[in-house]
Amino acid sequence: MKIILAGYNVDSGFLDELKEKGVRSEEITPETISAAYARISRSPKPVDELRQMARREVDKARKSNRSIVFEMGHSSVAEHAVLNIDVIGVSRLLVEEIEKFRLCSYTEKSQRYVLFDDDFVVPEEIRQTGQADLFLETISLQNDYYQELYKKLRPYVFAQNKSLAVNPANKSLLEGWAKEDARYTIALATETQLGMTINTRNLELMLRRLAAIPLDEAQEYANRLYAATSGIAPSLIRYTEATDYDRFTRPNLRKQAAALSCKYSRNIAVKRSSAAQLAFCTPDADTRAAAALLFSASSADYEQCLMQAALLNIREKKALFRTVFEHMKVHDAALRELENVDLQFVLTMSASCFAQLKRHRMATIIAQDYDPQLGVTVPPAVRAIGQQRRFMEIMRQSQYAYERIRKKAPSAASYVLTNAHRKRVLLKLNARELYHLARLRADGHAQWDIRKLTEEMLKKAKKVMPLTLLMACGKDGFPGRRRRIFPRLQND
Repeated sequence: MKIILAGYNVDSGFLDELKEKGVRSEEITPETISAAYARISRSPKPVDELRQMARREVDKARKSNRSIVFEMGHSSVAEHAVLNIDVIGVSRLLVEEIEKFRLCSYTEKSQRYVLFDDDFVVPEEIRQTGQADLFLETISLQNDYYQELYKKLRPYVFAQNKSLAVNPANKSLLEGWAKEDARYTIALATETQLGMTINTRNLELMLRRLAAIPLDEAQEYANRLYAATSGIAPSLIRYTEATDYDRFTRPNLRKQAAALSCKYSRNIAVKRSSAAQLAFCTPDADTRAAAALLFSASSADYEQCLMQAALLNIREKKALFRTVFEHMKVHDAALRELENVDLQFVLTMSASCFAQLKRHRMATIIAQDYDPQLGVTVPPAVRAIGQQRRFMEIMRQSQYAYERIRKKAPSAASYVLTNAHRKRVLLKLNARELYHLARLRADGHAQWDIRKLTEEMLKKAKKVMPLTLLMACGKDGFPGRRRRIFPRLQND
C-alpha cells in the first residue's frame, strides 16, 4: 500500500513568487490532477506516474480534460480541481444566491461578531430608475440607528450577564450578543465578504446560474469570477453562459403561479401558522427507521425487515433504538440509516435567521422572496431597553422605500429590507440532518432567533418520531439527556 499526498491548496501569492523565479505559469494549474485522475480508469500506470506525465505535458492534459469532461460527459473529473476564492464587497442579498451551491465551502464575515460600518451596495437598477436618493436616505437611517442601537444594547447585555462580565475574557462574547441584535436594523444591501472553496465543476455551474439572475450585481459577480478563474483551468470551465432553462423557467413559473393564485386563492382559507409548521413526515417513521437499522445489521430483504419492524412491541423497539444511541457522544453523527425518514417544515423566519439556516446545505431549502407583509422580527433585548417604537419606525421607513422602489425596480427592491424582515422557507430534511441542525442550533450558545425556531421544529418532530429522535438536542443539553436515558452509563 502507498498513500501519497498528490497536492494541496497553496496561496496564490506563493504561486506568483514561483512565476517570478521562472516557473512557467501554464505549469501551475490544478488541471493536471484532473487529467491524471481521469486516466486512472483506463491506464495500468500508477497514479503518481500519471500525475508526472500530466505535469510534463500540460497541453496534452488539457486536451484530455476537454475530451473526457465535455465530449464524453464525465463531469466528475472536474471535481478534482479545487480553487479558493476571496469574495469581497458583495451584498448580503447576493450571498444568499452564492451560498445556494451545496457542494462548496463558505466562511462569511459575521454580523454577529463584527461591527459593520457604512459599507453597502447601491444596485445599478436603483440608480437607473431614479430611486437612489430614497435608497441612500433609507440605508443611512438604518445604519445610523444600528450604531445607536448597539451603544444602547451593549451596557444592557453586560448588566444582564454580570457573572460573565466580571471576566475580561468574555468581553468579546458579550459585545457579540449586542451586535447580533443591533444587526436586525441593517439592510440586505450591506456589504460583506467571504472565503469560498469550490471545485471547477461547481464553479462552472455557479457561473451559469448566477448569469441568469436578473440582478446587475449577480451579473458583475459572474463576470468577475470568470475573469479570476478562467485562466487557471480553461479546460474545465467552458459552459458559463446562462441557458434558456436557467433564464426562463423561474420567471415563467412565477407568472403561472400568479395567474393560478388569482383564480383560486379566494376559495382557499388558510389559518395563520406558527413560525415552524410540520407539513409532512414519513408515515410510521420510527418503524421505517427501525427497518433500515435491521436491514443494515442483517442479510434479510428490506420488505422482511419492514414487516419485522412493524411487529416489534414498544419494549423491543425501544431496545433497538437504545442500542443505536447507547455509545453516542455529543460529537458523534447519527447513523446514516436515519436518513431514510424525512420531515418537511414550512418556516417563517427573519433574514438574520435565514442567514444561519442556509448554512445547512445538505437539507432541501426552498425560499420565497422577502415579504414585508409577513412582518418583522424584533429582538427581545430591543424591547427590554425600550427601543421597540424606534425600531418599528425604521422598519416602516424601510417598507415605504421598498414599496416605492418595487414599482420601478422590482428585482432590486429587497436590497433595502433589513435583517428583521421575513420570508417563508420550505425545508425538507431527514432525521440525521435534523440531528446535525439540533446539535448546533438548539444549543444554548446558538443565536436566539434560530435556536427558538429549531427548538420548535424539534418539539414537533419528536411527536411523530420519538424513538428516532431520542438523542436529538443541542450540544449543551446532550450530557444531561444521556444521563437521563442511560443512567448506568453516567460515568462513561
